[in-house]
Amino acid sequence: MKTRQLIRFVNPVIVALTSLLLVLPVQAEIKSHSKNLIVEQPADLPEMAQTPGQSLFLYQAGDGETYLYVEQEKGARLAVFNVTDPAKIQTASSVVLNTPRAFDFVRQLNDRSELIRFRDNLQVAVLDLHKPKSPTLKIVNALNEPGHTESLGETGFLMINGPYKYVSAMAHDYQVVDMSNPTGPTILATTKQVKHTVVNGETGTTYLLGGDGLTVVRRPRVEEDYKLHQIQMEPN
Repeated sequence: MKTRQLIRFVNPVIVALTSLLLVLPVQAEIKSHSKNLIVEQPADLPEMAQTPGQSLFLYQAGDGETYLYVEQEKGARLAVFNVTDPAKIQTASSVVLNTPRAFDFVRQLNDRSELIRFRDNLQVAVLDLHKPKSPTLKIVNALNEPGHTESLGETGFLMINGPYKYVSAMAHDYQVVDMSNPTGPTILATTKQVKHTVVNGETGTTYLLGGDGLTVVRRPRVEEDYKLHQIQMEPN
Protein backbone atom coordinates (compact mmCIF):
# COMPACT_ATOMS: atom_id res chain seq x y z
CA MET A 1 0.00 0.00 0.00
CA LYS A 2 2.81 2.45 0.87
CA THR A 3 4.50 1.74 -2.45
CA ARG A 4 1.34 2.54 -4.38
CA GLN A 5 0.90 5.79 -2.44
CA LEU A 6 4.47 6.81 -3.31
CA ILE A 7 3.89 6.14 -7.00
CA ARG A 8 0.71 8.24 -6.92
CA PHE A 9 2.74 11.11 -5.39
CA VAL A 10 5.70 10.95 -7.77
CA ASN A 11 3.80 10.64 -11.04
CA PRO A 12 2.19 14.15 -10.92
CA VAL A 13 5.62 15.64 -10.18
CA ILE A 14 7.16 13.90 -13.18
CA VAL A 15 4.31 15.06 -15.39
CA ALA A 16 4.71 18.64 -14.16
CA LEU A 17 8.46 18.64 -14.78
CA THR A 18 8.01 17.13 -18.24
CA SER A 19 5.46 19.79 -19.15
CA LEU A 20 7.78 22.52 -17.93
CA LEU A 21 10.67 21.21 -20.03
CA LEU A 22 8.46 21.10 -23.09
CA VAL A 23 7.62 24.80 -22.87
CA LEU A 24 11.14 26.01 -22.07
CA PRO A 25 12.92 27.55 -25.09
CA VAL A 26 15.60 25.31 -26.55
CA GLN A 27 18.61 27.00 -28.09
CA ALA A 28 19.97 25.37 -31.22
CA GLU A 29 22.31 26.41 -33.96
CA ILE A 30 20.71 27.95 -37.04
CA LYS A 31 21.38 26.24 -40.38
CA SER A 32 20.88 27.53 -43.88
CA HIS A 33 18.76 25.74 -46.47
CA SER A 34 21.87 24.19 -48.06
CA LYS A 35 23.58 23.53 -44.69
CA ASN A 36 26.50 25.63 -45.96
CA LEU A 37 26.02 28.23 -43.23
CA ILE A 38 25.60 27.63 -39.51
CA VAL A 39 25.00 30.41 -36.99
CA GLU A 40 25.85 29.75 -33.35
CA GLN A 41 24.48 32.44 -31.06
CA PRO A 42 25.83 33.24 -27.58
CA ALA A 43 23.42 30.81 -25.88
CA ASP A 44 24.75 27.99 -28.10
CA LEU A 45 28.34 28.60 -26.98
CA PRO A 46 30.17 28.16 -23.63
CA GLU A 47 28.74 30.32 -20.85
CA MET A 48 31.66 32.76 -20.88
CA ALA A 49 30.82 33.65 -24.50
CA GLN A 50 27.57 35.21 -23.31
CA THR A 51 29.42 38.10 -21.64
CA PRO A 52 29.77 41.20 -23.87
CA GLY A 53 33.34 42.12 -24.77
CA GLN A 54 35.34 45.15 -25.85
CA SER A 55 37.78 43.62 -28.36
CA LEU A 56 38.90 40.25 -29.74
CA PHE A 57 41.97 38.63 -31.25
CA LEU A 58 42.48 35.35 -33.12
CA TYR A 59 45.75 33.49 -32.54
CA GLN A 60 47.19 30.34 -34.10
CA ALA A 61 49.61 28.71 -31.69
CA GLY A 62 52.66 26.76 -32.72
CA ASP A 63 51.13 23.47 -31.59
CA GLY A 64 48.39 23.70 -34.23
CA GLU A 65 45.71 24.95 -31.83
CA THR A 66 43.75 28.13 -32.56
CA TYR A 67 42.60 30.43 -29.76
CA LEU A 68 40.19 33.34 -29.65
CA TYR A 69 40.88 36.00 -27.00
CA VAL A 70 38.00 38.24 -25.95
CA GLU A 71 38.59 41.24 -23.71
CA GLN A 72 35.77 41.46 -21.18
CA GLU A 73 34.74 43.53 -18.16
CA LYS A 74 36.57 46.66 -19.43
CA GLY A 75 39.93 44.94 -19.52
CA ALA A 76 39.70 43.18 -16.17
CA ARG A 77 39.29 39.74 -17.74
CA LEU A 78 40.51 37.96 -20.85
CA ALA A 79 38.30 35.08 -21.98
CA VAL A 80 40.24 32.43 -23.89
CA PHE A 81 38.39 30.03 -26.21
CA ASN A 82 39.84 27.09 -28.08
CA VAL A 83 38.35 27.44 -31.58
CA THR A 84 40.56 24.91 -33.37
CA ASP A 85 37.42 23.01 -34.32
CA PRO A 86 34.69 25.61 -34.93
CA ALA A 87 32.06 22.91 -34.40
CA LYS A 88 33.37 22.26 -30.87
CA ILE A 89 34.33 25.61 -29.38
CA GLN A 90 35.55 25.22 -25.81
CA THR A 91 36.48 27.55 -22.97
CA ALA A 92 40.24 27.29 -22.50
CA SER A 93 40.63 29.66 -19.54
CA SER A 94 39.57 32.90 -17.90
CA VAL A 95 42.52 35.18 -17.16
CA VAL A 96 42.29 38.00 -14.62
CA LEU A 97 44.48 40.87 -15.86
CA ASN A 98 46.58 42.97 -13.49
CA THR A 99 45.74 46.20 -15.33
CA PRO A 100 41.93 46.44 -15.41
CA ARG A 101 41.63 49.05 -18.16
CA ALA A 102 39.98 48.74 -21.54
CA PHE A 103 42.36 48.17 -24.43
CA ASP A 104 42.51 47.21 -28.11
CA PHE A 105 44.60 44.62 -29.92
CA VAL A 106 46.90 46.56 -32.28
CA ARG A 107 49.11 44.08 -34.14
CA GLN A 108 50.95 40.79 -33.75
CA LEU A 109 54.62 41.43 -32.89
CA ASN A 110 55.82 37.88 -33.55
CA ASP A 111 54.48 34.36 -33.22
CA ARG A 112 54.34 34.64 -29.43
CA SER A 113 53.17 38.18 -28.64
CA GLU A 114 50.55 40.80 -29.50
CA LEU A 115 50.83 44.57 -29.10
CA ILE A 116 47.91 46.25 -27.32
CA ARG A 117 47.01 49.88 -26.66
CA PHE A 118 45.06 51.16 -23.67
CA ARG A 119 42.11 53.37 -24.52
CA ASP A 120 42.41 55.86 -21.66
CA ASN A 121 45.98 57.05 -22.39
CA LEU A 122 48.97 56.59 -24.69
CA GLN A 123 50.36 53.56 -22.93
CA VAL A 124 50.96 50.27 -24.72
CA ALA A 125 51.61 46.75 -23.50
CA VAL A 126 52.53 43.33 -24.84
CA LEU A 127 50.34 40.26 -24.45
CA ASP A 128 52.79 37.40 -23.94
CA LEU A 129 51.44 34.23 -25.61
CA HIS A 130 54.20 31.76 -24.76
CA LYS A 131 51.53 29.96 -22.75
CA PRO A 132 48.43 30.48 -24.93
CA LYS A 133 46.00 29.35 -22.22
CA SER A 134 47.63 31.59 -19.60
CA PRO A 135 48.73 34.80 -21.36
CA THR A 136 50.30 37.62 -19.39
CA LEU A 137 50.21 41.37 -19.91
CA LYS A 138 53.38 43.46 -19.66
CA ILE A 139 53.46 47.26 -19.78
CA VAL A 140 56.08 48.65 -22.19
CA ASN A 141 57.40 51.87 -20.66
CA ALA A 142 60.07 52.26 -23.35
CA LEU A 143 57.46 53.15 -25.97
CA ASN A 144 56.50 56.68 -25.00
CA GLU A 145 53.42 58.26 -26.53
CA PRO A 146 53.13 55.83 -29.45
CA GLY A 147 50.86 56.89 -32.26
CA HIS A 148 50.10 55.16 -35.55
CA THR A 149 52.03 51.96 -36.33
CA GLU A 150 53.03 50.44 -39.67
CA SER A 151 54.35 46.94 -40.28
CA LEU A 152 58.00 46.18 -41.07
CA GLY A 153 57.68 42.53 -41.97
CA GLU A 154 57.36 39.91 -39.26
CA THR A 155 60.03 41.22 -36.90
CA GLY A 156 59.37 44.95 -36.56
CA PHE A 157 57.11 47.94 -37.11
CA LEU A 158 57.32 51.69 -37.61
CA MET A 159 55.88 53.78 -34.80
CA ILE A 160 54.94 57.38 -35.47
CA ASN A 161 55.24 59.55 -32.37
CA GLY A 162 52.12 61.61 -32.77
CA PRO A 163 48.79 62.38 -31.17
CA TYR A 164 46.48 59.45 -30.65
CA LYS A 165 42.87 59.59 -29.56
CA TYR A 166 40.74 56.53 -29.12
CA VAL A 167 37.60 56.58 -31.24
CA SER A 168 34.92 54.14 -30.16
CA ALA A 169 33.90 51.64 -32.84
CA MET A 170 30.47 52.29 -34.31
CA ALA A 171 28.03 49.52 -33.41
CA HIS A 172 25.96 47.96 -36.18
CA ASP A 173 23.42 45.16 -36.43
CA TYR A 174 24.70 42.32 -38.61
CA GLN A 175 22.31 40.07 -40.54
CA VAL A 176 23.33 36.62 -41.78
CA VAL A 177 21.60 36.07 -45.12
CA ASP A 178 21.12 32.67 -46.76
CA MET A 179 20.95 32.78 -50.57
CA SER A 180 20.84 29.02 -51.20
CA ASN A 181 17.05 28.74 -51.16
CA PRO A 182 15.64 29.00 -54.70
CA THR A 183 12.62 30.91 -53.40
CA GLY A 184 14.78 33.86 -52.41
CA PRO A 185 17.23 35.20 -49.79
CA THR A 186 16.42 34.43 -46.17
CA ILE A 187 17.69 36.16 -43.02
CA LEU A 188 19.03 33.41 -40.75
CA ALA A 189 19.93 35.56 -37.77
CA THR A 190 20.56 39.12 -36.62
CA THR A 191 23.37 39.98 -34.23
CA LYS A 192 22.78 43.25 -32.41
CA GLN A 193 25.30 46.00 -31.68
CA VAL A 194 28.38 44.41 -33.27
CA LYS A 195 31.52 46.50 -32.77
CA HIS A 196 34.28 44.07 -33.65
CA THR A 197 34.66 41.09 -36.00
CA VAL A 198 37.45 38.70 -36.92
CA VAL A 199 37.60 36.01 -39.61
CA ASN A 200 39.59 32.79 -39.71
CA GLY A 201 40.25 32.46 -43.44
CA GLU A 202 41.40 28.85 -43.13
CA THR A 203 38.16 27.52 -41.66
CA GLY A 204 35.90 30.26 -43.07
CA THR A 205 34.66 31.10 -39.57
CA THR A 206 33.46 34.62 -38.70
CA TYR A 207 33.37 35.78 -35.07
CA LEU A 208 31.05 38.68 -34.20
CA LEU A 209 31.40 40.52 -30.89
CA GLY A 210 27.97 41.99 -30.21
CA GLY A 211 25.92 43.39 -27.37
CA ASP A 212 24.88 39.92 -26.18
CA GLY A 213 28.32 38.35 -26.42
CA LEU A 214 29.98 36.21 -29.07
CA THR A 215 28.24 34.96 -32.22
CA VAL A 216 29.93 32.48 -34.56
CA VAL A 217 29.09 32.04 -38.25
CA ARG A 218 30.46 28.76 -39.60
CA ARG A 219 30.97 27.42 -43.13
CA PRO A 220 31.06 23.60 -42.78
CA ARG A 221 32.33 22.90 -46.30
CA VAL A 222 35.33 25.18 -45.79
CA GLU A 223 35.96 23.49 -42.45
CA GLU A 224 35.96 20.06 -44.09
CA ASP A 225 38.28 21.22 -46.88
CA TYR A 226 40.69 22.61 -44.29
CA LYS A 227 40.66 19.38 -42.28
CA LEU A 228 41.34 17.37 -45.44
CA HIS A 229 44.22 19.70 -46.30
CA GLN A 230 45.68 19.26 -42.81
CA ILE A 231 45.53 15.48 -43.15
CA GLN A 232 47.23 15.60 -46.55
CA MET A 233 50.00 17.78 -45.11
CA GLU A 234 50.80 15.31 -42.34
CA PRO A 235 53.99 13.31 -42.92
CA ASN A 236 53.45 9.69 -43.96
